[in-house]
This record gives sequence, structure tokens and C-alpha cells, in this order.
Amino acid sequence: MNICIVGAGALGCAIGAALSEAGSSVWLINRSPAQVEAMSRHGLQLVTPEGERSVPVRAATGCAGLPVADLVIVLVKSYDTQAAILGAAPVIGPDTAVLSLQNGLGHEDILADAVGRGRMLAGKTYLGGVMLAPGRIISGTVGKQTFIGELDGAITPRVQAIAAEFNRAGLATTVSDNILGTMWDKLLVNVATSALSGITRLSYGDLYEVPEVRETALAAVAEALAVARAAGVRLSFTEPVQAWNRAAEGLPRAFKASMLQSLEKGARGRGPITEVDFIHGAVVRGGLRHGIPTPVNATLVACIKGIERALVVQASDPQGVPA
Repeated sequence: MNICIVGAGALGCAIGAALSEAGSSVWLINRSPAQVEAMSRHGLQLVTPEGERSVPVRAATGCAGLPVADLVIVLVKSYDTQAAILGAAPVIGPDTAVLSLQNGLGHEDILADAVGRGRMLAGKTYLGGVMLAPGRIISGTVGKQTFIGELDGAITPRVQAIAAEFNRAGLATTVSDNILGTMWDKLLVNVATSALSGITRLSYGDLYEVPEVRETALAAVAEALAVARAAGVRLSFTEPVQAWNRAAEGLPRAFKASMLQSLEKGARGRGPITEVDFIHGAVVRGGLRHGIPTPVNATLVACIKGIERALVVQASDPQGVPA
């Protein structure tokens, strides 16, 4: 299978390395020339529990001139979805499927508008990766689950073929007939800790020791549960505490939520810094659509937006005055 991974950061590289080693034809797309050069010259350096090894990969900063893909996997930050799928146009042919493994909700609609809903598959993955340096990552794929499916829940030959390709590469993948429910399950986990970690700047070990944080997290998840139920989504979770507990399951005390990591990286021009609009913001939009109050999530969005603005101001003028 010819596969193009658009947004090959640490997670995309971990997936691409596993697929490449299993014999898939993979291109890794990353906007960083340094990252692409390091991978092209020296291979992708994988740090795993079993040791470190180098995996030969093909990498590029864009899709121009690359062959048409059977599958495009989108792994960019949600706020970059529109630009990413437009940039992937050269590798999208008549039979190309597009699979989003992004966090949050809403990006699948952006992709469907760009390529057609009939091309779209969605998924959630618990695979992990950490970028150590250009071309060198920690890969966390062993024992981690991935779920993919058609947006309408149909079990089609194409989604089965993609799952088979992933499983052949050792990426434990299940075809779901309720992928929207799976996406909401993951969203609930993100709602539990994402903004609160970003606002408090606490890693999980300390975050979970503050009773007031726990109560706020449970209230935010309760709102999200109510919105999902109003939308008719089938969920695995029935109580907010399940999402709160799942969020930290198997993670070290030093683990930081991706929203906190994004804030620590700082401003990227004047655009969004975090994916809050696709996590807590998705709950707020759903609440408005279905008449469900979401004051806790709205407050968390406002706090993160304020922190983002402060970082932009600081980057433009260290004295605190916007340029």
C-alpha cells in the first residue's frame, strides 16, 4: 500500500517507521527542512524499550512531485488541517482514502469539505511518540491500540484493508462500526486534563493531587457527556470519573498534556497555539447546537485563549506591548 503521512511529527514518524519496516511504501511529510534532511541522510532514529535502531525512510517537506497515494494519513495539529489537506492535493487521486488520526472533533468536517465525505475515514490512536531531536524520536507503539472506521459506521473492504496493513506492521488496529463514539470517548479523556494542565502548567503527577482540579475536570467531562448524549452518540464512558481516570492511565508523573506542551513551545506567529477549539471548543459548539449549557468548558476555552494571547504579546514585545 502506498501511504503518505501528512504531519509526520513524533507520532507520524513512529507510525511511518513501523509501516516502512513492514514493507509499506511510505512518505513522511514534515515542514521542517532539518527534520527531513536528518531522516533522509541518516534514517529515522527510533528509541524504544528494546533499544535504539535506525529505520530507512523517505521524507519530504511537501507533496509536490510525489506519487499518488492509496492512503493519506493526516496527523497535523487540528488548526493546520485546511492548509495540510490543500497541500496534499498532488498525492490524492481518484481512489485515495484520507484517514484522520487527529485529536479532538471538527477536523473531519474540514477534511470532508476539501476531499469529499466519501473519501473520509476517521480514527483514534493511543500510539505515542516524543521528538528528541531532528530525525530522532521515542516510539511508543507496543501494546497501544488504534481504532479506525467509516464515518457512517459501515464495515467496508477499504477500511479492513487499512487495518490489515497496520496490523501487519505491529500497530494493533481495530475496525469500529461506531467511530464517532470512539472519537467522543477520546475527546472526553482530553477534556478531563487538556486545558487544566495548560492553565496550571502542572504535569500529571501534581495535577492529580489537587482536589479542586479534579472537581473542575469532572464538571467539564459531565458537560461533554451531556452534549454527546444529546447528539445521539454511543459512548463507552457513562461517568465523568472514568474519563478522568483513563487520562492518566499508565502515564508517568512527569507526563505533560499536549496542550501544555504546545503552550511551552510558545507563539507560532499570531495563529492558534493549542487545539483548544477542537477539544473544549467542540463541546461548547455542540452544546449550543443541542441546547446544553457548557459554562465550565467555555471558561476553560477563555482561559487558554487568554494564555495564547499573552504568549503572542510576549513574543512580539518582551515589554508586554503588542508590536
